[in-house]
Amino acid sequence: MKKLILSAAIILGSLSIYASTVNDVQPVKTTLSFQSEYTEISNDQVPAAVKTALEAAYPGAVLEKAYVNDQTQYKLDIAVGDQKATVYSDANGNWLKI
Repeated sequence: MKKLILSAAIILGSLSIYASTVNDVQPVKTTLSFQSEYTEISNDQVPAAVKTALEAAYPGAVLEKAYVNDQTQYKLDIAVGDQKATVYSDANGNWLKI
């Protein structure tokens, strides 16, 4: 019986550690950044620098669809053989990690 009472006292004592109140809690501010919307464009509207970078990085890739956003970043849906992928580039042909 003593062990039961002692065990209960230890458990209740350990639980009271987490029950303390803190008065100086600061609110957490979170900043969200949304990816700007892409609009579909024709393959002819893709800059030559982007097409050249695509040929160099992915030989034999076929550009299926192209999209552009307001920051002149390009989203390219490509197919290489039987694999499909989406890659991102800026107007100068530099690859972006999104």
